[in-house]
Amino acid sequence: MNNFKCSQERLEDKIVTFSRFGDTGNGGITRLTLTEPDILARAEFKKRMVALGANIATDDMGNIYATIEGTEKLPAIATGSHCDSVVQGGNYDGILGVLTAMEVAETIVTEKIPHRHPITVMIWTNEEGARFDPAMMSSGVITGKFDKSKMLASKDKEGITFEEALDASGYKGEEKNRMTPLKYKALLELHIEQGPVLEASNIDIGVLEGVVGMINYEFELKGQAGHAGTVPQRMRKDALYAASKALQYIHEELDKLDEKLVYTTGRIICSPNVHTIIPDNVKFTLDARHQEPKVLEEVIKIIKEMPEEFASCKVSYKELWSRKTVKFDSKLVDLVESNAKILGYSNMRMYSGPGHDAQFLADMLPTTMIFVPSIGGHSHCEIEKTDISHCVKGANLLLQTIIDIDKM
Repeated sequence: MNNFKCSQERLEDKIVTFSRFGDTGNGGITRLTLTEPDILARAEFKKRMVALGANIATDDMGNIYATIEGTEKLPAIATGSHCDSVVQGGNYDGILGVLTAMEVAETIVTEKIPHRHPITVMIWTNEEGARFDPAMMSSGVITGKFDKSKMLASKDKEGITFEEALDASGYKGEEKNRMTPLKYKALLELHIEQGPVLEASNIDIGVLEGVVGMINYEFELKGQAGHAGTVPQRMRKDALYAASKALQYIHEELDKLDEKLVYTTGRIICSPNVHTIIPDNVKFTLDARHQEPKVLEEVIKIIKEMPEEFASCKVSYKELWSRKTVKFDSKLVDLVESNAKILGYSNMRMYSGPGHDAQFLADMLPTTMIFVPSIGGHSHCEIEKTDISHCVKGANLLLQTIIDIDKM
């Protein structure tokens, strides 16, 4: 263990500086992919990394690689995250992983810490999917999860395609610059937890074992439209009322499963959505997440065995999409945990509920993540915040782990 530590003053400066790109005036940011605020943030990143002596490259999806050369011709150690945000998001989701990676690189350069491997600080393009569907677009393309031509054709609300925005941004590079297993030894991504567990447990560091699997289903209830003032209650086929019954049934059954299961109904579409008409069609979604496949299988069983009718309305369902649980490299997970203990940081092993670029890269090369606490568990909102002391602890842990990987 060395005595090198990252600078709180420098890290605070990075956080404050980048908070200006897309500032909403209410403590948060709106920094959608390849809009002006995103391009300004990328330019600031590039300027600071060039000042450290980094070589800058971009690939054909706009991902940025800022590399500080090592003393030997070896695969690089990569770290970073994304700098795009959701609408009215916070100053820590994604970007903290970039800023701590920049601070680690600056510490290595200013302290002249010897390293055999190149160190690459990354920005992934369109992680949030807030402007262009889907989320984690660019990491998905380079790992073969998504079809590139379909991603390039993805349009925002104004009808602009991702390809058009990428061409106009100045950050479209060459496919040969993509991350590959031959060019990279490992990937580490620091991120805020985006939930309340670490803070509630008074824990400094989340040691990520993986990302939970999830399923997403859409349910449809079909009823009969009618005049709100004439159809007797006993004769109605109210699809919204039926949907409420279906939701209650699903919740009661899912609550009987493992307590780590989380599930959400995040979208409801009611038709015709007029206050004087009995609803004749309602659709709602169910998002369920758990690290164990068998628990998700039990969720699917509950869905398939649910009644065919609620309140005289027929119910049907279909799977929209799903993902399997991703497990990170066990040696890297152990190394992060060991270093956290050596540094004196309280820590706990956990799985991530949200998705991250690292989960796609885990199929390509040794990967893991570091979580730092979110105050109040808030994320994807303007009050999102992580205490600077935890930001620095995360950066120090990231630094030490990269130094150790370099020695392997």
